[in-house]
Amino acid sequence: MSSVLVTTEPWHNRHGKYTQVLQAAGLEVAFPPQAPLMTEEEVIRAMQGQVASIAGSEPYTARVLEALPDLRVIARHGVGYDRIDIPAATRLGIPVTITPDGNYGAVAEHVFALMLAVARKIVTTAVDCRAGKWVRHGAYIPLRGRALGVVGLGRIGRSVAQRAHAFGMQVLATELYPDAEFVRTYNVQVVDLPTLLEQSDFVTLHTPMLPETTGLINAQTLATMKRGSVLINTARGGLVNEQDLVEALRSGHLAGAGLDVLSVEPPPPDHPLLELAVVSPHVAAMDAQALEDMSVAAAESIVELTAGRFLCDASLVNPVVETAWKIRAR
Repeated sequence: MSSVLVTTEPWHNRHGKYTQVLQAAGLEVAFPPQAPLMTEEEVIRAMQGQVASIAGSEPYTARVLEALPDLRVIARHGVGYDRIDIPAATRLGIPVTITPDGNYGAVAEHVFALMLAVARKIVTTAVDCRAGKWVRHGAYIPLRGRALGVVGLGRIGRSVAQRAHAFGMQVLATELYPDAEFVRTYNVQVVDLPTLLEQSDFVTLHTPMLPETTGLINAQTLATMKRGSVLINTARGGLVNEQDLVEALRSGHLAGAGLDVLSVEPPPPDHPLLELAVVSPHVAAMDAQALEDMSVAAAESIVELTAGRFLCDASLVNPVVETAWKIRAR
């Protein structure tokens, strides 16, 4: 019987509804012997003989993929795929899928958790109270009536904008191909990035990690942000030049930052952003409903592709793989 390796951290050694989906299609479920966040060598060893993976953040480099002749599908548990060499997967006839509809609500809620934590100094005051100190840290930053800049108006960005509307915030967004009906319904002002940074009280990042977006937030762009504004990042750590952000926080130019992602995860214990920002350990998409929805969607993609049914929807990252996939499946 063919086997699927589940490498994503939330489901390590855990079964769920996704298990039933795979087993109903005649696929076994396996787990790697080591903890998640595997190295290249560990991936190569663990994936031998596996036809597919419900993948976490482990590396699928060209070297790894070339060492896995039985691998037919990589189903990413989430929407980011920067740890997968897409050209190599395409060349080798391996479809790569994501779960675009599984986590956007969870991430949007976490954006507001971070925004409120920074604006209301929740972490600082909670630590004070636990230590027996009843300290009020001055006037807090309101959300109502303030401008929220949403960098990227995809599924997550739109979900954030909906919630901002309910909070009484003005929403600005950058997006090359905005949904006109959505923009009209939620009164979103579509602007360029410089305008968004200059006019927003809060800025939240929802753009993919690409060569052109690496270091998008840097000394130059931070300098154009409003003094006293707040940066939120739940997308990818590499979008932000972290040393430049440290300087902007230390100087007081930014009032704060809420970060669910960093360039190195986990960060070293002396990382200055652990003191200067509200940091969570890349958990924005990890509420119970999102985890289940993503695992089931990933399993369904694997079932379809291992059964020889090619996908033609937004879950498939590399649709040009079809020709090589058909050749490999013969």
